Parts: sequence; C-alpha cells; structure tokens
Amino acid sequence: MLGLIDFIRKVFHIFKTHGIRGVKAAVDSSYGNSDIIHGYSWISDDLVIVYNEKQKLENGDTITLNWILPDFDLGSGGPVTILRFVSNLEDLGFHNRIYLFGGKRFNDNKSFHSFLYTSYAKILTNPNVEAFSDVISIKYATATVATGWQTAYFVKRFNNTERKFYFVQDFEPYFYPMGSEFLWAEETYKFGFTGITAGDWLKEKLSDEYGMKTESFHFAVDKKVYKHREKEDKTKRIFFYARPTTARRAFEMGILALNEICKRDKNIEVVFAGWDIGSYIIPFKYRNEGIVSEDRLSYLYSQCDICMLMSATNLSLLPLEIMASNSVVATTRGANNEWLLDDENAILFGNNPVEIANTIISYLNNSVALDEKRKKGAEIVEDLSWKKEAEKVYAYICKNI
Repeated sequence: MLGLIDFIRKVFHIFKTHGIRGVKAAVDSSYGNSDIIHGYSWISDDLVIVYNEKQKLENGDTITLNWILPDFDLGSGGPVTILRFVSNLEDLGFHNRIYLFGGKRFNDNKSFHSFLYTSYAKILTNPNVEAFSDVISIKYATATVATGWQTAYFVKRFNNTERKFYFVQDFEPYFYPMGSEFLWAEETYKFGFTGITAGDWLKEKLSDEYGMKTESFHFAVDKKVYKHREKEDKTKRIFFYARPTTARRAFEMGILALNEICKRDKNIEVVFAGWDIGSYIIPFKYRNEGIVSEDRLSYLYSQCDICMLMSATNLSLLPLEIMASNSVVATTRGANNEWLLDDENAILFGNNPVEIANTIISYLNNSVALDEKRKKGAEIVEDLSWKKEAEKVYAYICKNI
C-alpha cells in the first residue's frame, strides 16, 4: 500500500510540473518503453549530418558553440551548471546555442526559450543565448558540446562543426544496472570527443580508463544564495539530503544510520529535504521539508550541526553549498568525493550504518572538532567563483579549436 501511495505522489508531482507528457516520459524512463526499436532508434542511427561550408561562412569569425542537452526538469542539478557556463562563456565572447535532444515537453523554440529565461533567470543572465526545442534545425558551429550521454550519440554523427567536446558531470554508466544502458553510456567515452569534466576524479578516470583527452573545472558556489548564517538554537540537528528516487544517493543507507543515531540520542532532530519522504516508515523524530527553494535550503543547512549526504558517484555542488551556509559536510569516503573533500574539511565515513552513526555522534559530542571542520569548509569556498571556472573552460576550448 505504501508503495502505491508513494507512486501516486510522484505521478502527481510530475503532472503538476510537466503535465501529461511529463508523466508519460517518466513512465517510459522508469519502466522501459515497449517500443524498443523506436525508443532507442537514436542509438543505431548512423545518418551523418555533413559539413556545410556555406553555413560556416555565414557564421563569421565568432566562435559559436552548440550545446546539446537531454530533456530535463526543474529538479535537475546538471543543467544548472551547464547554464552557468553557457551564460559566462557568452559574456566572455563565445556565442552559444542550446538544443534539446529528445525533448517532448516544448512544442516550439519560443516556449523553450521562455522556460529557460524564466525558470533560470538568476543563472542564465546573458540575453543573447539562443535556445531550440529540437535538434532538427541545428546549424553549423565552431564546436559542438555533448552533455548527457544520450546526446553524445547525436554529436557523434553531427559533422557540421570543427570540434566536438563532451561536458561530463558524472560517470553516467553508474546510473544504471549492468546492461544495455550502462554499456551504451560507457561507449560514449570512446567516441574521441575532448572532455571537459566536473572535477579531477572524472578527469583522471576518463583519461586513464578510456584514453580521453580531458581537462577539469572545479565547483563553485553562488554566495548570494548560500551564505553564512548563525544557528538560532542549541538543538542537536542533522540534515539529510533525501533522494529515494536517485539510487546513487544511498537513501536506505542514510535511513539506517540515522535510525541508529536517534536510538542512542532521542533529542536529535533530523531534517529531510530533496524529496517528499512522507510515505516511508521512519520511527524517529524528523521534519519532512520535501523539495525546497535554494534560499530555504541554505537556511536549513545553517540550522543543522551536520549535513549528511551520500554520494556513490561524482561529488555534487551540495558540499560547497553546505560549507558556504556555515555547516559541516558528512559524506562517504571514496576517490569520487575525496578529490575535493578530506578529513580536515568534512566528516568522512565508510558504508556501514553503525560506523556512520558512531562517527556522526562522536562529532555531535565534540563541538571543538566540529567547529574546526566548519572553519576549514568556509576557507575552501571563500575564493571560489563560477566566473573563474568559466575562464578556465574558455581557455581550454580556445586551445583545442
């Protein structure tokens, strides 16, 4: 019964934000499309889009980038980072076009353009970025950038461009069980694109294991949103980034650890955000914040002594946003996280819920050690800037065109 209730909640949320088309897309994505030939036709499509000299001449001397994005919704973090770079690169002198690959939610370019500039107004600040709801009318560009692994299959056969880049934010094969989609995602790293990766773990992994030419950018944080606030009370409080719909967020591991923590100290309050977890049986005291705004998220971080998040693949932006909000990050050990985090600036633990509980409780009872990590975290974010990272990517693209 609980599974049915949770399913209905998810469907209703998707319907409110994306309508019936969004519900259909989610169902197809979650349970597989029965029309395999049509649903995956882009995998075997080998029709090459050829080089067009006339379009190149019309383009002039301006360096133009075509960014190919898979369809996405407002809860997705990956597109936010892409749009930050697109806007900053436009400021730096590149001209950027965004194309949706496989999009189903927008009927025309105008509606997609409006969606981007309305929903991401604080991020996509340069008004000159073009937006197209489909790749059907894609034009020549100096370079074309694949983003999600699905888009790499289109970019592979798009030859109306001088160079091909791959903007990689995570090791996407890990998003799937070992099977067709795992193998198809992994195959894209062998396409010969030049990689631009989120952090050094991906840079080294793609270079060492797949022979990709790669350069990395590091994460930054929007300090206008994620800002230092003092904790307003003395209640022991733990934040947990709860994403039961995202396997790599290890929701079950977190729940078991939190249950162990709260059994030992019943005065600890737990704050959940990231998803509505109201349908789950959780025996300890908690607040279910669900999906919240960035401003609210920063406030919640600041009111918690420790912010716990699980990351089984590449690190996300959350740790830096937590640090900027004057709290302490707690996450799993691993090369995927430790290219940025270490035992000085974060609480790191293994994958055993009891070990996690032991570690968290030891820091909750040691305010001096906790404050030291909070201080080190604040030092990390102090000089970070998305503009600096965009300048690094700008130089790398210029060098490889």
